Amino acid sequence: MIDEKEILAVSLILSRWNPLGSRAEQVYDLEGYRTEAIDIISVIDLEGSTKADAIIREVLNQAFGLSLSRADCSEPAKRIRSILKNKK
Repeated sequence: MIDEKEILAVSLILSRWNPLGSRAEQVYDLEGYRTEAIDIISVIDLEGSTKADAIIREVLNQAFGLSLSRADCSEPAKRIRSILKNKK
């Protein structure tokens, strides 16, 4: 089960980064990237945090039709890894 604090922390990282830019206002159910945060945390839990940049890129590109590179996702990945490595 995913911890609510982790979801909020990852959502906040994604919201501050806001890879959608001005398009975020047009996404009906964005909810501060909450769904994407849950997806990212779930996959990182399965795959491991060493692939966090690739996981973030894949989740966001699929969810929103973006074309983010792993490099685009490296800084948010560092922040997300630091949150998730402090589990338990």
